Amino acid sequence: MQPLLEIKNLSISFKKSNEIFKAVNEISFQIETGKFTAIVGESGSGKSLTALSILQLLPEGASISGNIIFNTNGNPIELTSLNNNSISDIRGHEISMIFQEPMTALNPLIKCGKQVTEILLRHLNISTQAAKEKTLQLFTEVELPNPEKIFQSYPHQISGGQKQRVMIAIAIACNPKLLIADEPTTALDVRVQKSIMTLLKKLQIQYNMSVLLITHDLGLVNDVADDIVVLYKGNIVESGNARDILLHPGNAYTKGLLMCKPSPALKGKRLPVLSDSLSTENEIKIDEVENQFTPKNTTETHPVIAVNSLKVHYPAAKNIWGKVTSYHKAIDDVSFNVYAQETIGIVGESGCGKTTLGRAILQLIKPNSGSIKINGIDINSQHDAIKKGKELQIVFQDPYGSLNPRLTIGDAITEPMKVHGLFGNKTQRKEKAISLMEQVSLNADQFNKYPHQFSGGQRQRICIARALSTEPSIMVFDESVSALDVSVQAQVLNLINELKAKYQFTSLFISHDLSVVHYISDRIIVMKAGKIVEQGDANEIFFNPKEEYTRELIGSMPGKTPPQSPKGGS
Repeated sequence: MQPLLEIKNLSISFKKSNEIFKAVNEISFQIETGKFTAIVGESGSGKSLTALSILQLLPEGASISGNIIFNTNGNPIELTSLNNNSISDIRGHEISMIFQEPMTALNPLIKCGKQVTEILLRHLNISTQAAKEKTLQLFTEVELPNPEKIFQSYPHQISGGQKQRVMIAIAIACNPKLLIADEPTTALDVRVQKSIMTLLKKLQIQYNMSVLLITHDLGLVNDVADDIVVLYKGNIVESGNARDILLHPGNAYTKGLLMCKPSPALKGKRLPVLSDSLSTENEIKIDEVENQFTPKNTTETHPVIAVNSLKVHYPAAKNIWGKVTSYHKAIDDVSFNVYAQETIGIVGESGCGKTTLGRAILQLIKPNSGSIKINGIDINSQHDAIKKGKELQIVFQDPYGSLNPRLTIGDAITEPMKVHGLFGNKTQRKEKAISLMEQVSLNADQFNKYPHQFSGGQRQRICIARALSTEPSIMVFDESVSALDVSVQAQVLNLINELKAKYQFTSLFISHDLSVVHYISDRIIVMKAGKIVEQGDANEIFFNPKEEYTRELIGSMPGKTPPQSPKGGS
């Protein structure tokens, strides 16, 4: 039996100055009919470019060679040779794609319903009314609440998980033979992530679709994939049955990817990084990893941060005279303490209030009521007393948006020192900045480079160096590793632990990834709908959760509990 898609000796290259950069290097693999195939690898490995090449969606300037053969209805089609009209007939009809970021993939000016009916009217010979009925049926199939309301809603009016379900509805609208899902759950919290992957698996079986999943999350691959292709620097290093490779990886790179993910056994230890695995063909043993980071066990009675009965409410509705008639309670009567040199992990699904809580502590959001005391001083009324911004620093989720593209990284790191009048003069500030850069594994030669000249992981290191430039006593990490590959994530987590030991700062670590939070934290706070539902020792929360909600979060972790299809398949 012929495979649905055959990729033969595919190469993708770009011309930079007078040099040719080969992003994908003569790779070959097949996608079988009705199978779930995953391509895994780090950013820059070529996995997304490979997927984009199937539908001729490569960026301008890309050169492609090799063959991509789509076997449909017994008729093999060479996709790379099709003209614009022919490939347009296939896009969305026989081969569909779900993109990584639904907010940018959906048109913000067009209602969700119309975005689905457009593709139905483009590819199927049906009336506008039939297209609407089909769209409502699709919204029901992808388990969207109140399909009629979603049909009339704009993308900004629905949640991230709902936007991704609209994207899935668009992708399956014409019953495609192949569905390409490019990092479809990266920006979603664990419960939404699990529901999306369970849905994709259900639809794959229901429609007998082939699915090509692009991801760097091996937990997801373990949950849903039949076959796996591992890419490293544009080359296939391993491919075959997903379970066999994940249980018995034959390549050092695959072993490294599997070892980088934080696990309960690695708490308090340095996380293995890819260089550990690639330097030797011998598998790293967890028992051999040095125990470097001792969790902070405190018996102190005077907290560094004391939050008491904190409330942050936003207007949710107004009457015709502009008077607020209801409020959204982002933070609803929250109280907790953080002690010197502790790391407190704050977890919960999107919209639970964890980021709002962190920003309220930093005075980036003004609370409606309650108190936040830093070393006994209520910062709501006396924020100048703690030298606003100097003692409290934050590392944001997005290293791309966090840095000014027009400032060199040297200027970005020295700017906070200048604002707070630290380190005397420009020369001393530069020396301090270079010292910080070296501590985060950057070098002095990069001082005058701009953010676009660095990778995502390097940019996050720059953001950490900038946050440390004022020598803060409190650091807030707001989803600071969620956008990073698992290998880069391990490097940054090791760096944070090393800097905690060196600078002895107190920290809040906000994330939806429970494995990361458990690894990095001394204690964990679990939030839901603006309230704390559970808090306690990190090991106790992770291994013996008392609340059903916490158990659901832990059970939703990729690789923990495989999604079950309606037919009991996997």
